[in-house]
Amino acid sequence: MWRQIIEITVMNLRNLPARIGASSVIVVGIAGVVGVLVALISMAIGFRAALENTGAPDRAIVLRGGSGGELASGIGITDVAIVETMEGIVVSSPEFFAIADVPKRSSATPANLVVRGVTASAFELRPELRIVAGRGFEPGRRELIAGVGAIAEFAGIDLDADVAFRDSSWRIVGVFESRGDANESEVWADLPVAQDAFRRSGAVSSMRVKLDSPARAAELTRRIDEDPRLDLALTPEVDYYSAQAAGLSALITGFGNVVATIMAVGAVFAALNTMYAAVSSRTIEIATLRAIGFSGTPVVISVMIEALLLAVLGGVLGAAIAYGAFNGNTISTLGDGFSQVAFDFAVTPSLIATGIAWAVALGAVGGLFPAVRAARLPITTALRGE
Repeated sequence: MWRQIIEITVMNLRNLPARIGASSVIVVGIAGVVGVLVALISMAIGFRAALENTGAPDRAIVLRGGSGGELASGIGITDVAIVETMEGIVVSSPEFFAIADVPKRSSATPANLVVRGVTASAFELRPELRIVAGRGFEPGRRELIAGVGAIAEFAGIDLDADVAFRDSSWRIVGVFESRGDANESEVWADLPVAQDAFRRSGAVSSMRVKLDSPARAAELTRRIDEDPRLDLALTPEVDYYSAQAAGLSALITGFGNVVATIMAVGAVFAALNTMYAAVSSRTIEIATLRAIGFSGTPVVISVMIEALLLAVLGGVLGAAIAYGAFNGNTISTLGDGFSQVAFDFAVTPSLIATGIAWAVALGAVGGLFPAVRAARLPITTALRGE
């Protein structure tokens, strides 16, 4: 049986050049499905990676209870002092979070840029952040440092440029990187200066704290919850950003699967039509093989192999196009507080494998019914060309 399968399969593949037009319908259709699926899901993977990379196991964020995000949060100076003195906190960074309307480079339409007010402790708490051009801002002056993602996405956010926020002029004096995380989509300023410019003196939006151990987070959460003076919530950074990423990532992934499924239906019908046409054009050939001793099973398997090979070719082509066109491309989407988060598409090996798995499934469905028909066709009828 294996010898018959090999012989029929080789014969089918040798005849592919004669059916190149029909066969390309399968390849192109499945390539389109896989390309769209891989491109959309790579966006979800890149967005999730940008947010999750922002967190560290030994860091936590403190927000006002029930706020859900930094934009809606407010913490008084007294609360900051109480939290800072708690055992287990190595470094604390009170921070101010605001958004400013700045045009995007790609569309010139206004979008929300995060302006974060920080003190020197913010840099001690985030050792991954480093200035790559210019210098850091000077305390007490209206100076900014901009993340590389913010520079890529927003018009006018450039080194040595002057920008206007809340009727005040700011000079961008430095550019920073932070391992591709969400911080790179922000501009940072001196905390008191930012509070004054946005009329929020006397309160901060959040606190970042570095813990002496990741296990300390549960204890600090309990102590904050039990303290009647505090209406605050402490969340490990990893958990906070995972929750921020989960909703939009699930939405993008779900949308990608829906679009790919709709396209897959069309690809399956294209494969069915192509394979049925291929079988019909070789009716006498298949019947002759059956008449001289070839069984039906090798015929079914050989037709399936042809369909699967064409499908895999389409899957590889679609994944390659998606990788070449999208991998590493920077875009932005809404993050915490409706701010823009810049991130890169990430076409990962596992995502490519998923795309090719879809291709194999489509090829199997598209080739199964024509293969069974070819094997079950009565020999005498087929030999008459009916």
